[in-house]
Amino acid sequence: MTVPAQVVDAAERGATAIADRVVAKIAAQAAREALTGLPRAAAPPHATVVVHKDSARVRVVLELGYPSDIGAQCGAVRRQVAERVRTLAGMTVPEVTVQVERLHSPLDSGTRGRTR
Repeated sequence: MTVPAQVVDAAERGATAIADRVVAKIAAQAAREALTGLPRAAAPPHATVVVHKDSARVRVVLELGYPSDIGAQCGAVRRQVAERVRTLAGMTVPEVTVQVERLHSPLDSGTRGRTR
């Protein structure tokens, strides 16, 4: 006597795993989208993430122009990163830490370090 095969819905089979580096790339691109008018000498935003199940904690490191409303720009980055990671990776984002590593003055000549 044969037992009929049980049909399992697609949503019940297997799992989807998204690598941390993929979520980091999504976050870095979202940070770029949120920032307008970045100085030419500024390095592109870089992100690192820690993923646990369906949750991602994100850290974004970026450089901004000076003078500017740093708080508003960081807030825009937080909102954009959280929304894009939630939309594209299907993860909740309880924390987005934004670290401003450098400010670029319009007087910067593009050189780094000390000059005489």
